[in-house]
Amino acid sequence: MSMQYRAVIAGLAHVHINDVAAHFAAHPRVDLRACADLPPLVPELKAGPYTREWNKAFCARSFNLKPYDSWLEMLEAEEPDLCVVNSENAYHVMITEECARRGIDVCIEKPMAASLSDGLRMHRAALAGGIALMVNWPMTWNAGMQTIRAMIEEGAVGDVIQIKTRMGHTGPLGPGAKHRGVTETAGPMTDVEKARTWWHQHACGGGAMADYCCYGGMLSYWFAGEEAQAVTGMRLNSATPMGDAEDNAAMIVRFPHRYAVIEGTWTTYDHTFQSPIVYGTKGAIVGDYKTGAVALYPAGWSAREVKNRELPKPLTNVAHAYACHKDTGVPPHITLQPGFNLNALAILDAGIRSADSGKVELVDNLHWRIG
Repeated sequence: MSMQYRAVIAGLAHVHINDVAAHFAAHPRVDLRACADLPPLVPELKAGPYTREWNKAFCARSFNLKPYDSWLEMLEAEEPDLCVVNSENAYHVMITEECARRGIDVCIEKPMAASLSDGLRMHRAALAGGIALMVNWPMTWNAGMQTIRAMIEEGAVGDVIQIKTRMGHTGPLGPGAKHRGVTETAGPMTDVEKARTWWHQHACGGGAMADYCCYGGMLSYWFAGEEAQAVTGMRLNSATPMGDAEDNAAMIVRFPHRYAVIEGTWTTYDHTFQSPIVYGTKGAIVGDYKTGAVALYPAGWSAREVKNRELPKPLTNVAHAYACHKDTGVPPHITLQPGFNLNALAILDAGIRSADSGKVELVDNLHWRIG
């Protein structure tokens, strides 16, 4: 008889939780039992769609979860096999270390952590506790992104020279924002109400660079196939003056044999296209994350649409990936693994440090050396 994996949710601040919870709740081998939020560093002023209080009520109601006021009390009472973490980025390390101490597997929503030092602590805790630590990237389940990676490996554009990503929307709680798993759109918020959410507070790991440039860092490392060397970063708070976190950001990443240009924005109303674009010595690949469409531009030839590869069951969603890993012992997809994510996080960490220092920052830094 196949065993079921008991799961709980710790942290409901991230807007992805409603979609992530739906996958775990629907999986026949997962028993999603309970949820609890963590105390916010600054209390929110409004409980509209996608705010933490709204997310908790939505998940508890939609998936028949027992709500707890204390996440530690929940871990003690439920004794789960897996903790699904969708807290603000700054809490990832604390939750992971506590779960590792208790022997509970952890699935973290992207990015892995608010800083490289936090990520290294998480990795060490997971190793010491003998637990599975997975990082959920929506990119992993996208057939278009998987197809692009396969095309690069096959040499469709020759040697990769540049990887460019631009991703954005009006903000996690911005005008008209709508996220997977929910039919409602975000309600109107004043500047003060928006600033009191964790997304607009650097102390919580908020900001457009962490939220959206992390995708570019992950994709560029995945597509480049080599570790980054240095990053130049820029952050700008252009339309949310009451918060201290940026709403636009950009990074230039230097790899040994290629480079990446990464942009993230919370101030665009154009949802029609989300890159990446991969430029090589023999042409370019253009992908659209939103639709999964992929087109190949061979050098000197017109574009042609590419049929996406069919994804195996473990790449259907994060719940399938976790269950398959536990059932078989086979490591999950590379983009879910801690080692990969530390390298992707190192790019984001260097970009944040560069934006603060105004200098090019090396990826190979003190944290790596003492990690």
